[in-house]
Amino acid sequence: MHETYTFLEGSTPLVISVPHDGRDIPAKIRERMTPAGLDMPDTDWHVARLYDFAGGLGASLLIARNSRYVVDLNRSSSDDALYPGQAVTGLTPVKTFAGDEIYLAGETVSDDERQTRVERFWQPYHRKLELTLRDLRAKFSYALLWDAHSIASELPLLFDGQLPVLNLGSYDERSCAPHISNPVFRLAEFSNFDAVLNGRFKGGYITRHYGDPENNVHALQLEIAQRSYMDEASREFQVAKADKLRDLLGKMLQAFQEGAARHYE
Repeated sequence: MHETYTFLEGSTPLVISVPHDGRDIPAKIRERMTPAGLDMPDTDWHVARLYDFAGGLGASLLIARNSRYVVDLNRSSSDDALYPGQAVTGLTPVKTFAGDEIYLAGETVSDDERQTRVERFWQPYHRKLELTLRDLRAKFSYALLWDAHSIASELPLLFDGQLPVLNLGSYDERSCAPHISNPVFRLAEFSNFDAVLNGRFKGGYITRHYGDPENNVHALQLEIAQRSYMDEASREFQVAKADKLRDLLGKMLQAFQEGAARHYE
């Protein structure tokens, strides 16, 4: 097992990336963090568990082990803004989504430390993802990437009101061909969950960087409001709720694979 990620190899062109469910924080970083930071409220709680059925669909899974507060794998290594003009957190966050300080007074993340974290934690995950997509494309002639996320239903600093349950992003059709993404979204749109395509969350760095339809790599991001499968106050995974959501997720993943397979027949 790699120190920064877990990888489960599948048998189809699909890989599922889970970059924000990790909770490991090295001791030298932990000792400089506030109680709010150590609480890790912005974790994509239980997303790896939510998708644990996907191996049965033949998908590969790449799951980060470290907290996004160590380094955010869904940001570029140069920390370019994903949504200019909107409140966001960076490559090495210093505040939570609620605006609380992650580090104790007088502590910061220097440029040298940021680069060290990129080399130790960011680069291995992205090397593995890049190589996996390359190998899948070589084997099947195309590759599919599903970037799996979740978030609190209400975060006033990031968006107004309550977030829809299913927030599918194709980077405005730049990361995934619409004839492949649209059937996936239709399942969400006509489900028992409220859904939006390319709304507040269009896809982060992973979706935007690796999605390349012209070169036969199609990437989608799904940001799920956490109320749909867990108790947001206690962070308890709620099996009955999650099972209903997982049934839909399985159908969406199958539609993703079937749409691509028809296209590349």
